[in-house]
Amino acid sequence: MTKAELIDAVSEKAGVSKAEAEKTIGAFFELVVASAIKGEKVAWPGFGSFSTSSRKARVGRNPQTGAPVQVPASTAMKFTSSSTLKSELNPNRKK
Repeated sequence: MTKAELIDAVSEKAGVSKAEAEKTIGAFFELVVASAIKGEKVAWPGFGSFSTSSRKARVGRNPQTGAPVQVPASTAMKFTSSSTLKSELNPNRKK
């Protein structure tokens, strides 16, 4: 689903204009990013949670030459789905 398709779907589902839907979705993502920068977790019960994880510096390899390359430490965004969402995605899975 593209950004435009998401905005159209949210607009229709919520009964609001496309501009309002885009503004709301944009605000949501801005808040998730701002919370991640602070190191906070954002959770939505029944859906999942957004958090950050730290990656240590390491030595990688250039795939073309095989030469070692220093990969610096970084912070990555992580999404963990809730058990409710997992159950909905896998209805035939035994618990």
